[in-house]
Amino acid sequence: MTQASKPPHPPYLRAMIDPPGGDPFPYRHLLGIEGLQPEQIQHLLDVAESYAVSQRQRQAQGALLKGLTQINLFFESSTRTLMSFEIAGKRLGMDTVSFSVGASSITKGETLLDTAQTLNAMRPDVLVVRHAQSGAVSLLSQKVNCAVINAGDGRHEHPTQALLDALTIRRRKGRLHDLTIAICGDVAHSRVARSNIHLLNAMGARVRVVAPPTLLPRACDRLGVEVHTHMNEGLKNCDVVMMLRLQKERMQGAFVPSEREFFRFYGLTPEKLAVASPDVLVMHPGPMNRGVEIATSVADDLQHSAIEEQVEMGVAVRMGCMDVLTRHMRQEEGKA
Repeated sequence: MTQASKPPHPPYLRAMIDPPGGDPFPYRHLLGIEGLQPEQIQHLLDVAESYAVSQRQRQAQGALLKGLTQINLFFESSTRTLMSFEIAGKRLGMDTVSFSVGASSITKGETLLDTAQTLNAMRPDVLVVRHAQSGAVSLLSQKVNCAVINAGDGRHEHPTQALLDALTIRRRKGRLHDLTIAICGDVAHSRVARSNIHLLNAMGARVRVVAPPTLLPRACDRLGVEVHTHMNEGLKNCDVVMMLRLQKERMQGAFVPSEREFFRFYGLTPEKLAVASPDVLVMHPGPMNRGVEIATSVADDLQHSAIEEQVEMGVAVRMGCMDVLTRHMRQEEGKA
């Protein structure tokens, strides 16, 4: 494909390599879900599914990525995502290093680009980055020679979270298309919501967002979703309900009167959930604030809750992403 005939990509996809013909996932980085084709999402989910099966059967992965180095560069605190990436890398045989930003030269005034140059000199194979600023991960990806995975950048995207959510749904429901899925809570500040909206729309789901007007993003209707401001309307006959926590660290000002009031009107309770489908699936990316966006009885309901399975699928998805993104370099070295 010539340069002139290439389809335009969103800005944060421009750092990806030119797609070779016939490659099921032709990109060097995973910076977001927006712009990916359904078959590319499907491929990532299929590879992750194979790891989910092998992990449940406790099959050792051997040393598929032995000799490769993974650096986790987290500018924001994280427990689930960081541990999940660490476990995924180690199960694939990678040398895994987590970079403590709080104790690094960044606190001494080093710029993001200086950090990128330093890391690049260490010749990592996979760089996993979480950053408080939207677009920071894309900028880093343009300055390093390795594969880069976005572990969350500002309000922009969190692609592996959307993939693990999709894998969880597909395993429980058997499909993604034609499902009605409600994303509820602090949609305005949530990168998880954005990545899920892009993925679910691409895969043929019917997506609703449910939130108070103050927690809906601007021009929300342009995202291809149904917008609701009342839980009973938004949850009616839903197949899946995804709850989001209040992103207080990204808020400037008061967006809700109080947590108590928020729970009263927008917290997921058995009474509100009763209007959804009888076999509704309840999800939450964590960490949960019980009694704020979700009632304990709903979070721990083994019949409907898939929250624990989401954590499990997180490892499988991140193993799959690192496998797929390193295949080009392994093929070049004759290791694939």
